Amino acid sequence: MGTIIERKRAKGIRYTGQIRIKRDGAVVHSEAETFSKRDKAETWIKNREKELGKPGGLEAAIKAPKGDNHTLKDAIDKFLEQTEKEPGKTKAQVLRTIKTYDIADKACDLITVQVLVAFGKELRAERGPSTVGTYFSHLSKIFQLASPAWGYPLDFAAFEQARAVLMELGTIQKSKRRERRPTLEELDKLQEHFISQREWAPDAVPMDRIIPFAIASTRRQEEIVTLLWKDFDEEGSRILVRDMKDPKEKKGNDIWVELLPEAIAIIKAMPKISDRIFPYTTDAVGAAFTRTRRLLDIGEDLKFHCLRHDGISRLFEMGRTIPQAASVSGHKSWQSLQRYTHLRQTGDKYENWKWWAHAARPWDEERKAA
Repeated sequence: MGTIIERKRAKGIRYTGQIRIKRDGAVVHSEAETFSKRDKAETWIKNREKELGKPGGLEAAIKAPKGDNHTLKDAIDKFLEQTEKEPGKTKAQVLRTIKTYDIADKACDLITVQVLVAFGKELRAERGPSTVGTYFSHLSKIFQLASPAWGYPLDFAAFEQARAVLMELGTIQKSKRRERRPTLEELDKLQEHFISQREWAPDAVPMDRIIPFAIASTRRQEEIVTLLWKDFDEEGSRILVRDMKDPKEKKGNDIWVELLPEAIAIIKAMPKISDRIFPYTTDAVGAAFTRTRRLLDIGEDLKFHCLRHDGISRLFEMGRTIPQAASVSGHKSWQSLQRYTHLRQTGDKYENWKWWAHAARPWDEERKAA
């Protein structure tokens, strides 16, 4: 009779159905499969024992090649252990999450096109199609390296075929371009809320300064919180952005970018209490923005990253060329900025914006007033 072993995983309990057949006191055959539900494991054991009980069934199972016992989880761990390129935060998180799914417990040689397609569908039930695409993008490196590097029999051709199927089905889609821009009215609501909040919680994340800085500098959320005082070149109106996001490389991709006067003024107003100009975490900034946007009933489509898109759009509306805009945004490829060329010079949306002066108010002065 088969047995069921329960294992607690991050995504809940997993049930491994195990069959072991002995002859003369010795195990002559064993096999196992893992499922998310106990009844599925019970059904597998029942059906598999019936197959093995047929004439020649056990003999065929014993003679069948056993293959490699390494699992997808083993391959992921091997990659993380041996890679000399430190994986980015997103990639590491995605790979850790994949390890919590049933597919991670499967032997490498049992991961077929159908198994991968089912995994993609399982991801899609919880995530958007572009996020599923991100998961498969990070997983592709594991399939690409496993066989030649470590001898783990993951089939890269099967992976590519599965990805093609998922794209055809719409389960995987490319990320949509960010087109949403905040209105001045929405920004007024956000700024007024954060200023009011800091009157009774002075140690809260200064979003009333970070939001204007994000627009003026066109910096991403994770870039803002890692900017260093030592990398600020006021005389040259520039700052070094370390490990700037790049499709091919992240670590070591350090880029000097131009700072507009508004961004410089905000930096100079910040207190030097850390080696970082904005000594806060990405999670804290993101949570504050999302929570407040919902509280103020501002559309779910307004993300923090929309501030960068708005800042870049502003550069073109002020009459900047692609090279001039790239000097601020940090884009290596001017092709990425082609989408903004339809914008015509219409002036500065933020000319005489009242929140510039507030964000540039000296920190000590603000504390005294509080």
